[in-house]
Amino acid sequence: MMEWTDRHCRHFHRLLTRRTRLYTVMITSGALRHGDAARHLDFDAAEHPVALQLGGSEPDELAHAARLGERWGYDEINLNCGCPSERVQRGAFGACLMKEPRLVADCVAAMRDAVTIPVTVKHRIGVDEREDYGFVRDFVGTVADAGCEVFVVHARSAWLKGLSPKANREIPPLRHELVRQLKHDFPALTIVVNGGIAGDEAIAAHLREVDGVMVGRDAYHHPWHMVDWDRCFLGAAAGPAGSPEAIEATEAKASVEAAMVTYMARQAALGVAWPAIARHMLGLWHGEPGARRWRQVWSDHRLRDEPVERVARLAAAARLQAARREPAAATAADAASAAA
Repeated sequence: MMEWTDRHCRHFHRLLTRRTRLYTVMITSGALRHGDAARHLDFDAAEHPVALQLGGSEPDELAHAARLGERWGYDEINLNCGCPSERVQRGAFGACLMKEPRLVADCVAAMRDAVTIPVTVKHRIGVDEREDYGFVRDFVGTVADAGCEVFVVHARSAWLKGLSPKANREIPPLRHELVRQLKHDFPALTIVVNGGIAGDEAIAAHLREVDGVMVGRDAYHHPWHMVDWDRCFLGAAAGPAGSPEAIEATEAKASVEAAMVTYMARQAALGVAWPAIARHMLGLWHGEPGARRWRQVWSDHRLRDEPVERVARLAAAARLQAARREPAAATAADAASAAA
């Protein structure tokens, strides 16, 4: 997700789950050819498995970018054919590429010829007025003929005129049934559903119909949801934070926060300001007493020049102090409700 799932966010998420596949933000092929490739591509080995998501529409440029991605050690190259932003449209890539399936097939073929790691495609179920199932079915069929075997399908159409990217995530209706139909019609392909999926029960239900589930904003805003995915869905022991059933959740969350503080201190020594990293973990204590006060401390711009260890102590103290008050407030509210 643009400006969200950077390498610091992925480091945080990897503290919660070992096996869930992580994706970079979309990086344009032009930025890798003409810009600072290391700045865009560097990542920590602990992030594996991790996919490099590319944006572009020139087969030769995308092949070059894919080769760089493989050289850097990524596990997958993913071509974005789903982003609806105007900036991406001006570059003639993202969701508008769905209108040119033959070009997407050429891009996939060029990247597959350039690398040995998997090349996958992320796309929508439709674009503008093309919302019939036949449109997305033919798109997948054409791109599959070029050798793509994995399709990550956002179950909303992209309305390229008149809607912001945020509105494009909310207004076009979700149609998960079309993704299920793709799996039925292309049983040999790996079909991954994306869009509006939250909670383990919903993930499990989708996995009975398709091969995988991509979770974006729910995982970002409620990161603790990831803590048991390794055990529940990926056939492994619980993630690094431990299963909620196996370890007291408050202690586990405090352990993850401490690991992030250590990471932020290490990055600060390299010149990375801790607020740029701390923003990614603001959902860690979501739903817990004192969480709001904890977020306020970590988000306080007046503390941005303080050592991260001191901010961590202030945030922990504020959370605990607020937590002591919140149960009393809740009890008073319950009593007032009962009296009414």
